Amino acid sequence: MPSELRKDPLSQRWVIIASERAKRPGDFEIDTAPKVPEFDPFSSGNEDKTPPEIASYRKAGTAPNTPGWRVRVVPNRFPALQIEGSLNKKGEGIYDRMQGVGAHEVIIETPQCVRSVSELTDVQVQEMLFMYRDRLNDLRRDKRLKYGMIFKNVGEAAGASLYHSHSQLIVTPIVPRTITQKLEACQEFYNYRGRCLVCDMVSQEAEGKTRVVTDSGLFLAFEPYAPRTPFETWIVPKNHESQFEDMGQQGFEELGFLLKRTIARLEKGLGPVAYNYMLFTSPFDSPALPYFHWHIEIIPRLTKQAGYEWGTGFYINPVQPEDAAEFLRSIKLNGS
Repeated sequence: MPSELRKDPLSQRWVIIASERAKRPGDFEIDTAPKVPEFDPFSSGNEDKTPPEIASYRKAGTAPNTPGWRVRVVPNRFPALQIEGSLNKKGEGIYDRMQGVGAHEVIIETPQCVRSVSELTDVQVQEMLFMYRDRLNDLRRDKRLKYGMIFKNVGEAAGASLYHSHSQLIVTPIVPRTITQKLEACQEFYNYRGRCLVCDMVSQEAEGKTRVVTDSGLFLAFEPYAPRTPFETWIVPKNHESQFEDMGQQGFEELGFLLKRTIARLEKGLGPVAYNYMLFTSPFDSPALPYFHWHIEIIPRLTKQAGYEWGTGFYINPVQPEDAAEFLRSIKLNGS
């Protein structure tokens, strides 16, 4: 089948689906034996090996920075940004700069030394998501801060420096360009058609079904039309919601169930693949937006970006998303 150029309407990014370079799932190079560390600073009992905790869900009567927690948040030991200080915005000719004010937190998702979300219980994944909500809501009260990005790195190829399952939150005093590009594309679509772009995307994917992995009722997990990498998977609420933090109890419970099983499908089908996921929600100072729709993007690290990708912004993907979705749907999970 000849190669195709496909455009993602949300990011406005073009990708090359290079079918002549197609690989089967077993052909990707994957670290088949991630090594459990001899010492794990994130495990219960090692609370003194991390910075003092910012927040936690823990057993009643247990003190901060002691065992008894279920989910624990600490500052990153080597933060990209720090909460103290003022912005001190300055110009230097055509250049702008400001002090590195923000937040960089680590969300430790379990007291046990496990590698991936797929190894957590449903309740643990739900509590992880509740903590995402709580930290975003807490930091949005700081008027210096504009955007919070929650992300997860699993495996060395995905940038993880520690084995223990954890997520990170970086909050910046500006809205990142990637986010503003998505917002601008969504607003332009809404102004022209009077509808949410992602709502239309979800409706089209649900109707066509060829790229759908799972329809859970409240959410759709699917391979995007123009994926950057093989088996890139999005999880999107089917009803319009612009802010993740405003989701109701049932939504968090169902999202935890679906997120865990989506990653489990990837890992069962491909092996212990390294992956990143990113949670895209609205900027802190935004009201409920009729044109923006929060979502999660999961990126398995099966291909590498080199000179062409860095130079052009084009990604080369050897697997058609329709084939990836069909493969993931075929994966049978225990108990489902």
